[in-house]
Amino acid sequence: MEHIVRILDIAQVTHNVKAFRVEKPDDYVFEPGQATEVSINQQGWEDEKRPFTFTSLNDQHYLEFTIKGYFDHDGVTNKLHSLVTGDELIVRDIWGAIAYKGEGTFIAGGAGITPFISILRQLHKDGRLQGNQLFFANQTEDDIIYKDELDQMLGNNVQYLLSRAQGSGKYPVGRIDADYLKTHIKDFSQHFYVCGPDEMVKDISDLLTDLGAQPDAVVFEK
Repeated sequence: MEHIVRILDIAQVTHNVKAFRVEKPDDYVFEPGQATEVSINQQGWEDEKRPFTFTSLNDQHYLEFTIKGYFDHDGVTNKLHSLVTGDELIVRDIWGAIAYKGEGTFIAGGAGITPFISILRQLHKDGRLQGNQLFFANQTEDDIIYKDELDQMLGNNVQYLLSRAQGSGKYPVGRIDADYLKTHIKDFSQHFYVCGPDEMVKDISDLLTDLGAQPDAVVFEK
């Protein structure tokens, strides 16, 4: 089912990420971590569907999508970043396999943080965030999405890792590999939530199970 929704607000999150708040259709219900297919309600773009996760909470009166723009070609995200308040999007049915199952470790790469934003915001609102931690890998410090909010919600339970040295120099440079996981995780019987580029998700999911995590306790979008 398709719903045409108007953009209510657009906010710049990082140098190449924007948050789009749009109208919420009546009786439109989702769980934190879920997504929908979105397209732009303009001629020639209506059928260019892309999956985006909700970063708002279900009880808010709007839907929010936090979207990274890729400007090296004239694609959907490039077009989305050119839109203004009042333009329209098309949203569709709700889907998604990333759901919170209990306390654990969230591991995100770049824009892969987006399915976790709604989950973490809901846990924070409900006072249930304690006991969870986040490892968040990015290219540079400037690429970290919602850094201030993550710091505020998670405090010392968020760890950033950069692939390129840049900015303040306060964050380690490297990648989330077996050594990193063994250094930072003492209990592999917990839940794990993984989202990012496909290769990263596969590599980390395999590493976690090799290190003792139960396969059904590693949650990622299949």
